[in-house]
Amino acid sequence: MDIRTFYECTQDGADWTEAFRSAVDTLARQGGGEIEVPAGTYPTGPIELKSHITLWVRNGARLVFHTDPGRFPLVDLEDGGEPGPVYQACIYARGAEHVCVRGDGILDAQGSSWWRRHRERSLPHPRPRFVCFDSCSHVRLEGVTLLNSPSWTVHPLRCRFVTIQGVTILNPPDSPNTDGINPESCRDVRILFCTVDVGDDCIALKAGTEHSSRAEPCERILIEGCHLLHGHGGVVLGSETRGSIRNVTISNCFFYQTDRGIRLKTRRGRGGTVEGLQAFQLNMEDVQCPFVFNMYYHCGSEGKRDLVRSKAPLPVTGGTPRLSDVSISSVSVRGCTACAGFFFGLPEQPVEGVLMRDVRVEMAPSPAAAVPAMMDDCPPMAGAGYYLRNARRVRFESVTGTNLLSPLTDTDASVDLVLQGGISV
Repeated sequence: MDIRTFYECTQDGADWTEAFRSAVDTLARQGGGEIEVPAGTYPTGPIELKSHITLWVRNGARLVFHTDPGRFPLVDLEDGGEPGPVYQACIYARGAEHVCVRGDGILDAQGSSWWRRHRERSLPHPRPRFVCFDSCSHVRLEGVTLLNSPSWTVHPLRCRFVTIQGVTILNPPDSPNTDGINPESCRDVRILFCTVDVGDDCIALKAGTEHSSRAEPCERILIEGCHLLHGHGGVVLGSETRGSIRNVTISNCFFYQTDRGIRLKTRRGRGGTVEGLQAFQLNMEDVQCPFVFNMYYHCGSEGKRDLVRSKAPLPVTGGTPRLSDVSISSVSVRGCTACAGFFFGLPEQPVEGVLMRDVRVEMAPSPAAAVPAMMDDCPPMAGAGYYLRNARRVRFESVTGTNLLSPLTDTDASVDLVLQGGISV
């Protein structure tokens, strides 16, 4: 169905909101179908899709979303684990199945006005996501380019069988919290051949906070062939870990100028387990720290509490997180600045079961100092090797560092490390 069929609803092409709504409702009554958006510019409000409907944004088509908060209905959605009303996403579906957005066209959320209001604290509700699928199954996002997201760009929440393939996401580096792709409490997700250049984490897997209404896992996640640029983290697990994050595979990806490459972050109170991570055949360039395992993550609500900050061992409770069973192999890093790796577990629950094999890190000449992890009392580092505290059953095989300004590893009695074939040159 050509969206131009509903041109009479567009105020002479000035606003296509009602046209999209009419097209979706018409196809829903017919049991589904495809909305074709041909070349042209389409100013519109948010679009809600329904089951068995595909939005096909063709080459030369450009959807430009309104920025007036009054045009965005409120929906119930957890934001950072806090339930409450949130502005509806630009592209949204809830409880749908077999829903798809595809094509070679461009979607522009014009996020700058949302970022300004966020900084001014003038919004009564959290900013909209760009694309959000809530409690959906058999979801596909393919080929489109997403520009200037108001906040998180692609947010599948409690979905199953999700494929995100060949998508380009571009948000300015100073745009606040404009994460690229954030599957939250999702199962069976494939993120393939995407380019993500954003103002926060490029890809972040999440499973709810201690305040989430439902603790559900994020598991069976495949990330392959992606280009990840300029984010705070390339691929991030956490810090929302309450429902657990399991069985994640990352392969054949390129990281460029991300602050951190692979980043696992959590803290006391969050609970849950992060386990079963395999990462291999990765290339990184000009990153501050390629590998960060941080169980003292201090950002966000309640991150400054003594419970989070204390370096003393505390009783293990249901709120004690766990990081374990990680394998990283065949990784090449050039132009690293802060340190080769930063592993900091809890004294009562160390990082456990890490294998690093055939990992080569080359420091930048005259590296600038940077703080490798977002935790209190983390010192700036420059040209350092692997810094480990509260970690056990860690094994390094053929792990090398070049142009380091300090030894390959910095450990203490809290660390159980086997080093085989590692060299520092």
